[in-house]
Amino acid sequence: MIFETLKPQVESILTNTSKTVDERLLLTCELLENHIDYYNWVGFYFKNGDKNELKLGPYVGEPTDHTIIPFGKGICGQVAVSNENFVVPDVAAQDNYIACSITVKAEIVIPIFVNGENLGQIDIDSNTPDPFTQDDERFLEFVCEKVASIL
Repeated sequence: MIFETLKPQVESILTNTSKTVDERLLLTCELLENHIDYYNWVGFYFKNGDKNELKLGPYVGEPTDHTIIPFGKGICGQVAVSNENFVVPDVAAQDNYIACSITVKAEIVIPIFVNGENLGQIDIDSNTPDPFTQDDERFLEFVCEKVASIL
């Protein structure tokens, strides 16, 4: 399975202290986007200081206008409030969805916790309808745990 082969590569990237945190996060985005064919946009959002909003961090994929997302708005903003994974099999069926691209069909967002606090999330868009499984969720939780250890 692809996820098991990617785990050691994720760990290797994230523990490489010769690179900045942002460089390591970008390399992680590139790894996922390059090796999982239905991951078409991979990025990180982080809590913006003490504001109730998320700020776009490193990402790969189409440029986005959504560099700041208020808590509660869109899938990412909802995860910032709920502190729970959010898997969207069909973005067209979501009322509170912020469209980044007309090609996006599905989205998955997994929060990143540091000392019990939700400090950010990994956000993945897919141009494939309903591609995400529990295996994606478990793998991305693993990625988020590793990311949390370097924040």
